[in-house]
Amino acid sequence: MTEATRREANELYTLFSLLANGTVGRANALGKADGEIPVAAVRRHEHDGQRLYRIEDKEIHVRGAEMDARFPREDFAAAAEWLLSRLKQQGSVTIDITELEGFLDALAIYDMEAQTDDRTDLHLALWHPDAPLTGMRLHSRLCSNPPLFVGGRGANIKFEQSGVRFSGPAVSKINHTDQPENVAEVARRILYIQSQGGILRYSDVADKVFRSNLLMLDTNLPRIIAAMLMALHLDGTNRLSELAKMLDEKNPLKMKEELLQKHGFYQYKLRQLLLASGWGLRPQVIWNGRASAVGGYLMTDENGALSAFLRADEQTFSDYLLSHARLAKTLPDEDKYGYLERENGNYYLKLNLKIVL
Repeated sequence: MTEATRREANELYTLFSLLANGTVGRANALGKADGEIPVAAVRRHEHDGQRLYRIEDKEIHVRGAEMDARFPREDFAAAAEWLLSRLKQQGSVTIDITELEGFLDALAIYDMEAQTDDRTDLHLALWHPDAPLTGMRLHSRLCSNPPLFVGGRGANIKFEQSGVRFSGPAVSKINHTDQPENVAEVARRILYIQSQGGILRYSDVADKVFRSNLLMLDTNLPRIIAAMLMALHLDGTNRLSELAKMLDEKNPLKMKEELLQKHGFYQYKLRQLLLASGWGLRPQVIWNGRASAVGGYLMTDENGALSAFLRADEQTFSDYLLSHARLAKTLPDEDKYGYLERENGNYYLKLNLKIVL
């Protein structure tokens, strides 16, 4: 029996659907297709290197290091329809794709999920087969997806604890837990500190590369993120659209009312962060603002319809991101946050940034 994860099956579905249809919808702010873009070719990283799938009238011309063959487009349509029917079935972690094994062998597809270092999944030639290839990331409602902003230990924000001085034994008691993987323990510690007269104020970004990356966008961005992370753990507010409203109300940077009401200051800063994350910003990789290999996002909705955001659609893409992105809580023990830690005579507590769609 040959099995694939839902994400692997989704990538194969996306590839086969593009080749069968020869078009992709242009995504609107809801992530739904609004108009069509012709797709002339698809490049994918296979086990033997780059493989180009050129879309012809009735056939797909497949060329690679050791391959030059043609397959009927209708075969890809049948395979895509079969995969979609399995992906729509909820509850299964993996999908039995034994029925497609012969087709995959004929195509010499052995890596069901492309392995790349530049975060792209597929490259598309739009409009014309000789057009420059556009690197695309996949996002699907039919499977789990990589985060928009990866998080991890390098994405921690530091808060200095003041207002009351806790003894060593008291700190040990605050940090102690029999459930190290329980994210709710982070909020418990914060609330206990506050109940004892303690104050947690933004201090710094824990990782110097992450700090520099955020400062490239705005020197105030770390403080904005700090306010959002505190709201995430204390109030449970996780949607970026709701956090933008919270920032307007609390105004952590004490901006003038005109900037908030007329210019939408905080919303604009969140759009900058989301777009940068979408196009390549990562916490521990030096970012200089230049374009990455990611040139767009291929979206699959719950019915299997494909649509695409391209770099030319940044305003529409930022609308989509602001209304759909949310903060996620990672595991405290794994990402080393949520504990009172002593550093240079003072105590600090870290919170972690991760953004998902």
